[in-house]
Amino acid sequence: MRLLLVGYGKMGRLVGDLAPEYGCEVAGIIDPQSPKHGGAANDDRWSGVDVAVDFSHAGAVASNAIALAGRGIDLVIGTTGWQDDEAEVRQAVKDGGGGAVVAPNFSTGVVLFEALVAEAARLFAGQHDFGAFLHEAHHAAKRDAPSGTALLLKKAMERSGLSRTIDVSSTRAGFIPGTHTIGFDGPAETITLSHTARDRTAFARGALAAARWVHGKRGWYSMKDVLGLT
Repeated sequence: MRLLLVGYGKMGRLVGDLAPEYGCEVAGIIDPQSPKHGGAANDDRWSGVDVAVDFSHAGAVASNAIALAGRGIDLVIGTTGWQDDEAEVRQAVKDGGGGAVVAPNFSTGVVLFEALVAEAARLFAGQHDFGAFLHEAHHAAKRDAPSGTALLLKKAMERSGLSRTIDVSSTRAGFIPGTHTIGFDGPAETITLSHTARDRTAFARGALAAARWVHGKRGWYSMKDVLGLT
């Protein structure tokens, strides 16, 4: 399977390094900031690409995704912060007849963690003495705060019936790959659940698994679909 890497920072390079383990080859790279930049998303040379994996930046996602989806190229999008353009990208995927897996976090552990968080929120929804909080920490270079994963977890808690305020906070420091903690604090006790990424390979492997899964499918999917949790 031929992959196009959209964004060639730390995550893009890691996806490229691990691609052979998943039966994939890198057909090219779109990243104007990289010496390996092979051309814009509308370049004819990408016509033979199967799946584009996007770990770029929010401002570039919509234009690249729309151009690539228009060629019938399936998409895997891990970039966050571009959701204002989601409706337009969804339409382009539909019109192009391809598939897309879009997730703020491609770690298998995080997807399962979300399910645990949702169940915890359901159990605590009726315990009004307990306040709810969510904290996430990432490396200093991460642009968006709170993280896309934090927003995903917050929505999962709210959908589970937790209607009271959930205090959300963020830390940006050093080289932290990513830590998300949710908690419930009562008059005399605290319960916390936490997921910590030790390195970025979990995200890259999840993205590659999603690329293999989505190729040849039509529609808009999440990692829950990839892992069979829906």
